[in-house]
Amino acid sequence: MDERKHQMNFRLAAIPAAIAFVSVSSFAAQAWNSTTAYVGGDVVTYSGKDYKAKWWTQNNIPGTEQWGPWELQSGSATATPVAPTATPVVATPTPVTTAPPAGSCVNPWNSATAYNGGAIVSYQGRNYKAGWWTQGNEPSTNTGSGKPWTDIGACDGSTVTATPKPTASPTPVVTASPTPVVTSSPTPVVTASPTPAVTASPTPVVTASPTPVVTASPTPVTSTPPSTGAKQVGTYFAEWSIYGRKFYLKDMQTSGQAKNLTFLNYSFGNVYNKGGKYVCDASVNKQESGNQDGGDAWAVYQKGFSAGESVDGVADAYGWEKWDDPRQGKEGPLKGNMNQLKKLKAKNPNLKALISLGGWTWSKWFSAASATPELRQALVASCIDVWIKGNMPFDSGSNAGGPGTAAGIFDGIDIDWEYPGVQGIGTNTVSPADKQNNNLLMAEFRKQLDELSKTTGKKYLLTVAIGAGDEKIAATEPAEYSKYLDWINIMSYDYNGAWDAQGPTDFHSALYPDPASPRYKDPKTGKINSYNTDTAVKDLLARGVPAAKLHMGVPFYGRGWTGVTNANNGLYQAATKAATGTYEAGYEDYKVLKNAPGTEYIHPVTQQTYRFDGTTFWSYDTSRDIKLKADYAKKMGMGGIFSWQADSDTSTGELVEAMTHINK
Repeated sequence: MDERKHQMNFRLAAIPAAIAFVSVSSFAAQAWNSTTAYVGGDVVTYSGKDYKAKWWTQNNIPGTEQWGPWELQSGSATATPVAPTATPVVATPTPVTTAPPAGSCVNPWNSATAYNGGAIVSYQGRNYKAGWWTQGNEPSTNTGSGKPWTDIGACDGSTVTATPKPTASPTPVVTASPTPVVTSSPTPVVTASPTPAVTASPTPVVTASPTPVVTASPTPVTSTPPSTGAKQVGTYFAEWSIYGRKFYLKDMQTSGQAKNLTFLNYSFGNVYNKGGKYVCDASVNKQESGNQDGGDAWAVYQKGFSAGESVDGVADAYGWEKWDDPRQGKEGPLKGNMNQLKKLKAKNPNLKALISLGGWTWSKWFSAASATPELRQALVASCIDVWIKGNMPFDSGSNAGGPGTAAGIFDGIDIDWEYPGVQGIGTNTVSPADKQNNNLLMAEFRKQLDELSKTTGKKYLLTVAIGAGDEKIAATEPAEYSKYLDWINIMSYDYNGAWDAQGPTDFHSALYPDPASPRYKDPKTGKINSYNTDTAVKDLLARGVPAAKLHMGVPFYGRGWTGVTNANNGLYQAATKAATGTYEAGYEDYKVLKNAPGTEYIHPVTQQTYRFDGTTFWSYDTSRDIKLKADYAKKMGMGGIFSWQADSDTSTGELVEAMTHINK
């Protein structure tokens, strides 16, 4: 989600055979330095191994995060290299400029220009230096930790042109085409990587420790008349949870989650570039290779679930008898998560299912795909054909799929574009035109879904997930695009996390802002930090979104640090690195955190729970926090509540049960 979020770097380790590439540096890489900011393509050495940065990063230790920003360049080959079939594409980098003469303004910033890391511009009497690739991000409001510009001082009105500093041509990146190998029991290890929020880093403020008791919300809520009818309650089911986590759609039934939900988002479907045409495709079985082009058709509709893994206790049939029948053609039974989702819906008739497209990892092509009417029409038509009409290409290896085999499973489409007009993972297509094109893309989805309704007689849902930060909201036109939607899922989490490895510790899904937080106000601009749920909701309302179309987002996981200074119960303190997590550093499921070592506290201002054991700090939502947020959503007249992600809940569905408080 999320913001992936919620959203989701992962490796598919057991579908087509794994392919590894050996990359040998032709130069002596510089030693990694925790204080240096690196951009995509930079190579460093750490503990005797070379690593290459996949995107902008700072303070992330190479080799410590399986799906982090560093890619091992030596000593990790596991297979013979396969000759590439793709044509290398060499980008022409924006010139990096040297520092301007003292006090002189240089190269006026232009919102339409794309700047690479190191570029220097002037804006409103000050010079700024780009930390990584950026476009359309106004320098004065995009400085500080995690933001692309660094303020390097005031300048006078005389503008000079800086001397370009040549940059090396980037090495062409090629992707091998492995020969698919179908395995009987794939066991990929998959981790979610919800969207990191960007926050400023002002001077720390030390405050007295909060009393660990439940207190009333200090911030008055301006009520909006609530919508009639029951509120929506939803969650995301992560495609990869069937592997390392061994969490199946069956578990949503046995835990009681399914009976308490009105909608379920299946995450994620990818969008592919096929010769300049952008399409949905459920048949891709491909590991991530750094180009966001992966897919897991095996999990979608090809894996045969055993009786013990199945929602109704019945194993998926292999179905060779149908495939061998010449009257049937090449068509096999539906298997995989799609068949399990079909069974889950049969047991829970009030449950709607939506396919979520994009997420943190797979939002690469949204901007390019929405650039023209023809491209938008083609993308929408293909996504409806695959996910709504259910045309899964037949796969002979698993004997699964065929025309219409997944028809009727999905009741709509959820767009998780992370983010229109704002760079997400670091390699997405982004354009200043995204603001308008996002509106047009939503209009095209609505138009084609409504046209299908005329033939099927069924209403199809269209929803989006959006970032809660003000810069992400401001890059879109919420009042306009919301006209085409049934609802908007606000990814109101990941406000802070251990991507700032040295801290200070902070809350990752605070309901209200805390003036005592060291990130509350930018010391340079005086701007108040917008990364809290109350501010995000009120921003969207002020921009004209009907309250009934807004859904509150809650996390079923926590964010944490370790090596934390033992003061103020660990809150707003320095740290040494991300806390150890089961699947990802700095990330842990609620079902683990609820019984973790340490003392649990409730902050009286932010209204979020945190836990500290003297060295490790975690921020997360409990049932109590979620009920409070559900009450807030009701008072604001919001349409519902949702979470990322189902497998992080307890075996009794404790947190989903708490979300139903919105209807009590």
